[in-house]
Amino acid sequence: MRIENRPVPTARITQNVLSVADDSRAPGNAGESGETVLFVHGNVSSAAFWRGTMLALAEAGHRPLAVDLRGFGDTEPAPVDATRGLRDYSDDVLALLDALGLDDVHLVGWSMGGGVVMQALRDRPSAARSVTLVNPISPYGFGGTHGADGVLNHPDGTGGGAGAANPDFVRLLAAGDTSDDSPASPRNVMRTTYVKPGTTIEDEDALVASMLSTRVGEDHYPGDAAASEEWPGVRPGTRGVLNSFAPTHFRIDDLHTIDPKPPILWIRGEADVIVSDTSLFDLAHLGALGAVPGSPGTPAQPMVTQTRTALERYGPYTEIVLDCGHSPHIERPAEFRDALSDHLKRS
Repeated sequence: MRIENRPVPTARITQNVLSVADDSRAPGNAGESGETVLFVHGNVSSAAFWRGTMLALAEAGHRPLAVDLRGFGDTEPAPVDATRGLRDYSDDVLALLDALGLDDVHLVGWSMGGGVVMQALRDRPSAARSVTLVNPISPYGFGGTHGADGVLNHPDGTGGGAGAANPDFVRLLAAGDTSDDSPASPRNVMRTTYVKPGTTIEDEDALVASMLSTRVGEDHYPGDAAASEEWPGVRPGTRGVLNSFAPTHFRIDDLHTIDPKPPILWIRGEADVIVSDTSLFDLAHLGALGAVPGSPGTPAQPMVTQTRTALERYGPYTEIVLDCGHSPHIERPAEFRDALSDHLKRS
């Protein structure tokens, strides 16, 4: 079996899609029949992060597809209007389903991709036969909120957005750095935050290359920074990735009202330091630790608690916690695939 890339023109943009082909089986090649499972990657990555999962699912008789979101991988790098929240991405995904003539598919989203999947589900519930959220961002965005229901710390979303990005990481990402010379290099960021530290990462070079496919700039990653007079001094801008899931632009309060309600599987790593109730990427939590000076005591965003609260309100969901960090499909591939396969069979 092998992974194939192909560009798919849609009503919005041309998107790169990965699929599985098996030249030893014709007709009806593995990966070309069976129920469709569409994988959506997270921030600073691409569809390549799903390759191992896709090959395993194809062996089991599913039709796995994975899409590069705009500004990542080989998809057309159209700019991101962050004032629409994650809808530039989720509308692209729905346009891809239309272009491929697909409906009632299994949607799987990781990290930011979990937010993209939630938005697509909110806007077109009939598109999803089932949903799997893998360490997803909170339904109330990233940064700048507190409490289980995602109350804004400030009306302008101070604490979230592109201004929270590490400038050294942005610089090294733009430079295509593949080394481990700096703590902020993409390789070291993956080793220390994408996975639980000490994890052996299979195909690490390929995943670093995937990270480096990220377009850098105000229209992409991290987006345009905006200043705030309130601590910690940054608020969401209007363009680019990090602003698109800032709490003033991305917020799903009413997922529980949709009809139909496909079953949701929530898989997360208990050692995740990115999406966490004590996230090392949340300026409020970093302030509490003293890493960002001048904190007035702003509470950390309880990201996991917020997701659980929203899903309990939604109804049909299952939560599975694995001994890993932010990337269960990379760190615990067999356990992840077993959980996903069971969910697909039940849906």
